[in-house]
This record gives sequence, structure tokens and C-alpha cells, in this order.
Amino acid sequence: MASDFEGFEQDFAVLTAEITGRIGKVPKLLGDEKKLMVANVEKQLEEARELLEQMELEVREIPAQSRGMYSSRMRSYKQEMGKLEADFKRSRIAYSDEVRNELLGDDGNSSENQRAHLLDNTERLERSSRRLEAGYQIAVETEQIGQEMLENLSQDREKIQRSRERLRETDANLGKSSRILTGMLRR
Repeated sequence: MASDFEGFEQDFAVLTAEITGRIGKVPKLLGDEKKLMVANVEKQLEEARELLEQMELEVREIPAQSRGMYSSRMRSYKQEMGKLEADFKRSRIAYSDEVRNELLGDDGNSSENQRAHLLDNTERLERSSRRLEAGYQIAVETEQIGQEMLENLSQDREKIQRSRERLRETDANLGKSSRILTGMLRR
């Protein structure tokens, strides 16, 4: 299983390197070449997402004692994937600004401020989304812990009830024994 994970890691590294190179080329290309490059990068990003899902499935099958190391590696790969997607969004925004400028004959001076403002808002939105996702994960983990605690408390309650019943039976038996002994002493 770990060897499968390492194979996926190598594939992911090669794929992300290719994506990074292509993202850097997007602003430099023109027309149909640019459209084709954007489509290729979108396809490779989808492949990278699928590869991450396969890696995550592999991590789930790894024994618990060594799962922590792989989980931390997965977090870093997800962060890298997020960075690639953000870079791609920025290059696409630049691409769409260029297309708009070509169509409208705009010189682009005013759009630079708009683009910077849009990028800032996009980054804020992404940070908020990550915070919400982290909060959701914490809520899910808390719910799981709560369920486990309720199950443990339920099991403990059953044990206490069984012990109480045994004590009552023992008390009844002791009462009978005491009466029998008292009766034997009187005779």
C-alpha cells in the first residue's frame, strides 16, 4: 500500500511540475494557443485532483501507526494543489482581461486596479472558504468524539445496571442464608 502511495506521489510531482510550467506559459500565448493551453491545464488539474483522491484512499488503508506521516504529506499536497488552482485562476483572470481589452480596445490602465482588487477579493474568499472547511472538519470530529463518548457511557450504564442486579441477588441470597442459619441455630 505504501508503495502505491509513493507511486502516486511521483505521478503527482510530475503532474504538478507540468501544470506549473503550463500556467506560466498561459499569459505569454495568444489566441487559439492560449485557449488550448487553458483547456490542457484544466484537464491536468482534474487529473491531479483525481490523483489526490486515490492517494487519500491509500492513506485510509495504511495501518494507524504509520498513517500520521502520510496524512501530513497529504495535507501538504492539498495545499500545493490549492496554490496551483489559485495560480491558474490568476493566469485565467489575466487571460480574460487581455481578451476583454482586445475586444473593447481598452488600454488596460483602469483594469489593473480592478484586477488587483478582484485578486484580493478572491484570496479573501479562498481564505474564508478554508476557514469554513476547517471549522466543518472540527465539527465533524467533535460529533464523532461525542458519539464515541455516548456509546462508552451507554456501555458503562449497562455494566452498572448488571452489577446492581447482581448485588440485589447476592443480598437476597445472603438474607436467605442468614434466615437458614438462624433457623438452624434455634433447632
